[in-house]
Amino acid sequence: MSEVPDGLYYTKEHEWIRVEGDEVVIGITDHAQDALTDIVYIELPEVGETCEEMGEFAVVESVKSASPIFAPLAGEITAVNDELDDAPELMNQEPYGAGWIIRMKLNDASAVSTLMSPADYKAEIGE
Repeated sequence: MSEVPDGLYYTKEHEWIRVEGDEVVIGITDHAQDALTDIVYIELPEVGETCEEMGEFAVVESVKSASPIFAPLAGEITAVNDELDDAPELMNQEPYGAGWIIRMKLNDASAVSTLMSPADYKAEIGE
């Protein structure tokens, strides 16, 4: 059974979003990292890049496949987890902690209310 922490928002594409002040932190869910298996590389975006809602901002490569990561909402990237360059396996080991991918300042902070709750996401993944 996948870990689905409370206090986060989720997408059907298996990203999680944590609101921290006027920014959000984004990563991939435990369910996603488990499906990908061993993550070996991530192509990270640059700080200052803007993302459209559901626009691709990164690509994660595992021993099985390469998968795009999508911005759940529109905004500007304010920080990138550079530790993932040398240790992409952090996304497997701590998907909700040290394995975060980016921080963003959203164009519309109220838009997070349109994302899935933990209960909705559990239903989405059949758990």
